Amino acid sequence: NIEFTPRFETLQLEEVDRRILVVHMNRPAASNAITTTMGQELLNVFQAIEANPASYGCVILTGAGERAFCGGADLRERQGMDDIQYQRQHQLFERMIRAVTFCPTPLICAANGAAIAGGLELLLGCDFAYASKTAVFGLPEVTRGIMPGGGGTQQLPRAIGIRRAKEAIFSGLRFTAEQALAWGVVNRLC
Repeated sequence: NIEFTPRFETLQLEEVDRRILVVHMNRPAASNAITTTMGQELLNVFQAIEANPASYGCVILTGAGERAFCGGADLRERQGMDDIQYQRQHQLFERMIRAVTFCPTPLICAANGAAIAGGLELLLGCDFAYASKTAVFGLPEVTRGIMPGGGGTQQLPRAIGIRRAKEAIFSGLRFTAEQALAWGVVNRLC
């Protein structure tokens, strides 16, 4: 198995039966929103898995707490950024999303709550997705005058079809766990 050092600030890693790695995004008070630090830590974990694909039989990505799987990028952190800092963070997040999406080990998303913006994009990058019955989903970036930047504009149409995806992306529409199941965003509700 992989020896992850140093300890992470925003993630909690748990090995189950030495073959399953559970990656908890651990910022429940902030809806597990992705900061620059979390983006770097997720990138580090998934790059290590890519370099050692036989270390685990399965990886599970989840959020700490019950309210949210992941609420996307931490917008409070972005408020103080200049254009160069924002561009650096965006490039880091793109690398992180690619590392998650192309993880060579089977990757399960356990959406224990809301999967919004980058949280939904993380879910869409996983091989399998299971969600709580109370989870909500959406790509609301357009309501802030931006577009999803982590692959959502490509991944969501593949999952739910082009017309439904256009409606969700262009309007910022949020949808329920039942809709996510019916549309093929998640495999099963728990």
